[in-house]
Amino acid sequence: MTHRYAYALVVSLLAAALATPVSAQDKSIVVASTTSTQDSGLFGYILPLFKAKTGIDVKVIAQGTGQALDTARRGDADVVFVHAKAQEEKFVSEGQGVKRFDVMYNDFVLIGPKTDPAGVKGKDIVVALKTIQEKAAPFVSRGDKSGTHSAELALWKQSGVDLETAKGPWYREIGQGMGAALNTAGAMNAYVVSDRGTWLSFKNPGDLAIVVEGDRRLFNQYGVILVNPEKHPTVKKDLGQSFIDWLISPEGQAAIAAYQVNGEQLFFPNAEKKAS
Repeated sequence: MTHRYAYALVVSLLAAALATPVSAQDKSIVVASTTSTQDSGLFGYILPLFKAKTGIDVKVIAQGTGQALDTARRGDADVVFVHAKAQEEKFVSEGQGVKRFDVMYNDFVLIGPKTDPAGVKGKDIVVALKTIQEKAAPFVSRGDKSGTHSAELALWKQSGVDLETAKGPWYREIGQGMGAALNTAGAMNAYVVSDRGTWLSFKNPGDLAIVVEGDRRLFNQYGVILVNPEKHPTVKKDLGQSFIDWLISPEGQAAIAAYQVNGEQLFFPNAEKKAS
């Protein structure tokens, strides 16, 4: 009996020792997010702070908002952190997400050639887009079902432009992220709608500049949602919720506010700690 007990004890200790590294490796979550949070450098700034606080690694899948939500619908993410509120609320109403929280906002801007060939510089995005369409000035669209793409389509609609009939060689959809869209606009001497954060961190502005900003219709809200573990049992509920709790905490909100590029703040925290 003594030998059997000792053998069992050794086996259990070995199993525990082998399991420890695995557990440490498993202290990570997958966040499906937008290209703007990645391309702007925000994640590169705040995620090390979160890990230092909690020991949790965050692996980011950077996609357009629509793709990020679809990734979560497949159960391939623990958390979604995106910026298309109507799509986010639909995601929650479908039972795919638990709750949605506001986290931060920035704004969209219309980028165009510094020479502004369409003559749209100013603060009215609706007039600007209508003028671009009337003059058939080159325009680049992400065309990727992202939050920025959704916002762009909504702005065209507000401008009274029916893209289905108005599209032509002047309107180019690339099906790629914000950085690629800005690069394409630079190469084509074209206009493009961008989130301000990605624009400010863009390393290849060339002859591009902001031509329209400050219009209230360019407001850009970000939200975070825990993927529903009842639908997707692989979701790391506690670790994912820890990330959400940190983002909307005073510490997380301060970290977001502190992130700057060239002395300019990119995102403005506005969490109220209540779900929508």
